[in-house]
Amino acid sequence: MLDENKLKIINPLEYPEWDRLVLSTQGYSFFHSSAWARVLTESYGYRPLYFALIDDERLLASIPCMEIKSIITGKRAVSLPFTDYCEPVFSPALEKEGEGLGNPLSMILNALISYGKKAAWKTIELRLGVSPLQQIMPSYTYYGHTLDISGKEDEIYSSFRSSTKRNINKAIKEEVKIRVLNSLDSISEFYRLNCITRKAHGLPPQPYIFFEKIYEHVLSKNKGFVVLASYDNTCIAGAVYFHFGEKATYKYGASDRNYQHLRANNLVMWEAIRWCSQNGLKRFCFGRTEPDNKGLLQFKRGWGSDEQILNYYKYDIKRETFVSDSSHLTGVHNKFFHNMPIPLLRITGSVLYKHIG
Repeated sequence: MLDENKLKIINPLEYPEWDRLVLSTQGYSFFHSSAWARVLTESYGYRPLYFALIDDERLLASIPCMEIKSIITGKRAVSLPFTDYCEPVFSPALEKEGEGLGNPLSMILNALISYGKKAAWKTIELRLGVSPLQQIMPSYTYYGHTLDISGKEDEIYSSFRSSTKRNINKAIKEEVKIRVLNSLDSISEFYRLNCITRKAHGLPPQPYIFFEKIYEHVLSKNKGFVVLASYDNTCIAGAVYFHFGEKATYKYGASDRNYQHLRANNLVMWEAIRWCSQNGLKRFCFGRTEPDNKGLLQFKRGWGSDEQILNYYKYDIKRETFVSDSSHLTGVHNKFFHNMPIPLLRITGSVLYKHIG
């Protein structure tokens, strides 16, 4: 039987074996890694509180959280901020020993809520991905897409939609050049494109220190890479990818719309998939997509990927119930941000993002 005394609240930055323990579980992703925890903590000052059942140096189950203290959005917990999904992880030993998954999840959730009451949190947000909470409606849902890249390169390519293949071939024919990099210069070049893209979407860019920390704790440690596309010696598109264990994740993409007709984004994605496959990774995640983002959905559905529903839940501590929510950072202010110059947008992002989480 599971023992509540084995439930610990740990800081993965101070737990040397954390990554090894996580990789031994089911449902792990890059977002469970200590590298991602370090990026979030050092970029935004969040406090890591990883609720974990640990027995005899085995990680039986865990829900990672970050405590956010904000004068704008209040004191709350998110699992995890700026993360597409963060499913509870479970040890295969639980099922072998006859334990169902509901018991440890309920135990950890109860501990989370109890801790939140004492800590005066307003809410607890759980980005559980494909793991649903039984008989509870999600506060918000996204789409996720995952591609099996364990096969041969030609087999992976053959699963793509014909239009995706055409776009890849068009970029090649137009002599779009691709580089796979993990340097600070590459992250800086991506950030330039990212500012352009965020402005086009009516959103401020993330603070540059966030991408510096991605370089310091992810790219420089060979846990991720940047793919940049150039045309006529001009960088026109790029994307940032993470990997952990056998799984890769597409996290950020950006491009200059003036070159959209060259279909560089398709070639960037294909070269990233090829790199991951050639380096022994087995699963490639395309990240989350909002249901009303039809263009991005069409793009991700063209890669032969499996589509899933990603479930987000928000628990109101005071009301003691799960509540509905809406998508963040969408509304009338998008037009305001769209018209704002990039230098001012960067300042705005540096001020706001730590409160959003």
